[in-house]
Amino acid sequence: MSASGVRARVRAEMTEEIKAVARRHLATDGANLSLRAVARDLGMASSAVYRYFASRDELLTALIIDAYNSVGETAERAATGDSALDRFLSLTHAVRDWALADPHQWALIYGSPVPGYEAPQDTIGPATRVVLLIAAVVRDAYQNGEIEDREPITGRYAEELAAVGERFTPGAPPRLVGAAMSAFIHLSGAVSAELFGQLKNSVDEDRRGFFEFQMRGAAHLIGLR
Repeated sequence: MSASGVRARVRAEMTEEIKAVARRHLATDGANLSLRAVARDLGMASSAVYRYFASRDELLTALIIDAYNSVGETAERAATGDSALDRFLSLTHAVRDWALADPHQWALIYGSPVPGYEAPQDTIGPATRVVLLIAAVVRDAYQNGEIEDREPITGRYAEELAAVGERFTPGAPPRLVGAAMSAFIHLSGAVSAELFGQLKNSVDEDRRGFFEFQMRGAAHLIGLR
């Protein structure tokens, strides 16, 4: 391997190590990351860390992109089954399982906004992977006749949804575009409610069952047979 190849490999390994330490800090400090604290844990001077990430926001962006891609890949792998309903339920349970396994990463991407941080354009693609996957399941179900007929929606919001549909699910009625978006909101809200303590002393024994109930409700909203 050439000297430049060795340097690139070392840099990549060091970058991943910095991100791994930063993720541990998410568990104790939330998104209030400090590059100095990360450098201290690594036994490095803070100036050395700045050679890999120019600012806290740049490190946050890297962690956010990784988290979105991780949950997106998890959902995409899980979206299997004989019917659109099976695929929808499988992918939503996979998202929940991912969040339960790493709640601090979920909080980073779906929790309260980080004060003073503005996500760059680089985060948009990863951030939309799950919702676009749901949209793809809905689109395929519509094309395969797996969606029950429902009354069309009207109003200014229907026009806006039609424009969204032309970009991401051409040919899908605005009602289905809105239903797919609503399903994603149901999903993220259900997971956040569980992780952030909203179910305590109400549903404690079978939260997976309650989650299934909620996702079947979202599937009914879509009209999945």
